[in-house]
Amino acid sequence: MTTTLPAIEQKAEIVAPTEIANPPEEFLNRLPAQGGLVGDTETYSREILGQSQFELYHLKATGLRGQVPPWGPYPEQSKHIVDLDEDLRVGLVIKFDQSPLTRLLLCLGVDINAYFHFEGLGSAAAEKDLKVTIKSVEGQFKYWVGTVIKPEDLGLTKGYYLVGATVEVGPLTHKCGQYVFGYGYIGERRLQIADQPFVG
Repeated sequence: MTTTLPAIEQKAEIVAPTEIANPPEEFLNRLPAQGGLVGDTETYSREILGQSQFELYHLKATGLRGQVPPWGPYPEQSKHIVDLDEDLRVGLVIKFDQSPLTRLLLCLGVDINAYFHFEGLGSAAAEKDLKVTIKSVEGQFKYWVGTVIKPEDLGLTKGYYLVGATVEVGPLTHKCGQYVFGYGYIGERRLQIADQPFVG
């Protein structure tokens, strides 16, 4: 029959953080003496709390008007040739792993900020940035971070554009979470903004 002895519980010594980081000689002398060691590794161990990572994919910069009769860019209005006054869907998917640390961050409600960069080629095209933000929720590990906006409302002009995005995960609304926990980028989509004489 196995006998289980109760665990002995004691409170730890109260030592100032400065003493722990750089202990004075007096403090070292207070530590109990130990026997000889086989190697230095017996007195030191380095560990990690666990990973937290995310993926970015499905970058979109797509016109939503569709085919415009009786004529349009061949063979139909391309999703990547967008009128100034046409709805443009811009966004990306971010997918997090399901590690304990990631679960904690997402449960606390972290801001996920996506910055979409419209880089105009040539002097006629503008250069604009669009920020889209979503807040994480408990138990959800995949998010669409996107919006619908007209190019003219974004300040784009006629021209040819490269579209990429950068992402910041963080901060939290809690006072102890005022940090950006991760960065990422994805690119690129190509897009023409046009002033077409069509009615959709």
